[in-house]
Amino acid sequence: MILETERLTLKPLVAEDAPLIYPFLSDPELMAHWDRAPLEDPDEVAACVVGQVEDMQAGTALYWTIRLSATGAFVGACEFVEIDERRHRAELRFIVARGSWGNGYAHEAVSALLAHAAASDLKHVVARTQVGDARAEKLLERLGFKSSGYLKGQVDRDGERRDGRLYGVEL
Repeated sequence: MILETERLTLKPLVAEDAPLIYPFLSDPELMAHWDRAPLEDPDEVAACVVGQVEDMQAGTALYWTIRLSATGAFVGACEFVEIDERRHRAELRFIVARGSWGNGYAHEAVSALLAHAAASDLKHVVARTQVGDARAEKLLERLGFKSSGYLKGQVDRDGERRDGRLYGVEL
C-alpha cells in the first residue's frame, strides 16, 4: 500500500530499491544507533532487501521507502517489523538521509505509518532506541510515544554492549 503525506510518498520496498538503500546501510554515521554495523558490500544489502521483501510477502513485516512527492528523490525508509497479529502490535523503525535531517521528514513519515496502523488492526506500536540517540527519542516523544523501559546491554555492537530505551504508543 502506498501512503501519501503533504510532502512524501511512502512506497512499499521492492528488490530494485537495494541501490537506494545501500548508501544508508553503509554510512557509519547513519548506522551509529542501529543494532548492526554498517554493511560495506552492496550484494549483502541487496540480499537484505530481498529478505525484507520476502518478509512482507509472508506478512511478518511492512517496509516502505520514503520519497519526496515533488521529485521522487529517495530520502529514507521506514518499517513495521515483528508484526504480531494476535496481540495487534508491531515494532516501528525509521531512517532518514543525513542531508534531509531537520526537514521534518521522519515526523511526517512516522505519522503516516501510525495513521495507517490505527486504520488497521494494530493497537500498540513499540520502538527501540539506543541510549544517546536523542533525535529519535525526541521524535518518538513528540508523536505520543512514552518511555516504557530501559534495556541494559540490549545490543552487542563493535565489541561493546549498548543500552537502549523502549517506547510504546497505544493507537
